[in-house]
Amino acid sequence: MSAVSQADFQYVRELVYTSAALVVESGKGYLVESRLRPVAQAAGFKDVGAMVAKLRYEPYSRLHHEVVQAMTTNETSWFRDLHPYEALKSTVIPDLVRRRSVEQSITLWSAACSSGQEPYSVAMVLRDSFPELTNWRVSILASDLAESVVNKAREGRYSQLEVSRGLPPNLMARYFTNDGTQWVIKDELRKMVRFGVINLIGPWTEVPNVDIVMLRNVMIYFDIPTKQKILSRVKKIMRPDGYLFLGNAETTLNIDDSFVRVNPTRAGIYQLRSHVEGQAK
Repeated sequence: MSAVSQADFQYVRELVYTSAALVVESGKGYLVESRLRPVAQAAGFKDVGAMVAKLRYEPYSRLHHEVVQAMTTNETSWFRDLHPYEALKSTVIPDLVRRRSVEQSITLWSAACSSGQEPYSVAMVLRDSFPELTNWRVSILASDLAESVVNKAREGRYSQLEVSRGLPPNLMARYFTNDGTQWVIKDELRKMVRFGVINLIGPWTEVPNVDIVMLRNVMIYFDIPTKQKILSRVKKIMRPDGYLFLGNAETTLNIDDSFVRVNPTRAGIYQLRSHVEGQAK
């Protein structure tokens, strides 16, 4: 596999940053080549270099968008890292059930949902552990930049390999039906999740005020200014006593001091400092 030229690498790097604020690190020419070769072949180009040559001299098009989508990372699994889901069960949802007892409504945004494992995992926690929410308005918005993975998530159809990555057998039996070599999410779970395509540096017009923001394992791909902008926008859509979930390698420390990490700390949970300090008084 031939590597892309430095000039082509730099073009793709700038395109991805401008369009999605994702940072492709220096020396990742092999990554650009491996992810964009299928895009180039599908579009009828002999190689990535020929495709980039066309992209350089055309207005932003569907092909540019496909290149950006191909460069996004869609690594995911069921109940990924486990601790956040344990915290939902032991701490976060019980707190919100108490606080929202009058309005009986909880809204969650899975802001980088990839092919759907995260929001469906959350839905399983809510259905399996909180029967008192049956008559509540429970809304899960799940979004991603890449249309292809959002469409897959919406379909809720997974291979044997995909369901084997972190999905407990008892939950697979309860919430999935078998269809040949595929496993399909049951409607009772599917109807809890609304999927959409949202670019985190674009408009958030579809995002309501939410109680929980799951922004896990995506901030690591942004530079500091972009992280600051996104966290500033999170504050505007997250309710004052809401919760922000970040990935294990992510933090708000030295980025936005409006947030403070709360227990259980291994779950990567943050709340607004104003709320936490107000509760301590």
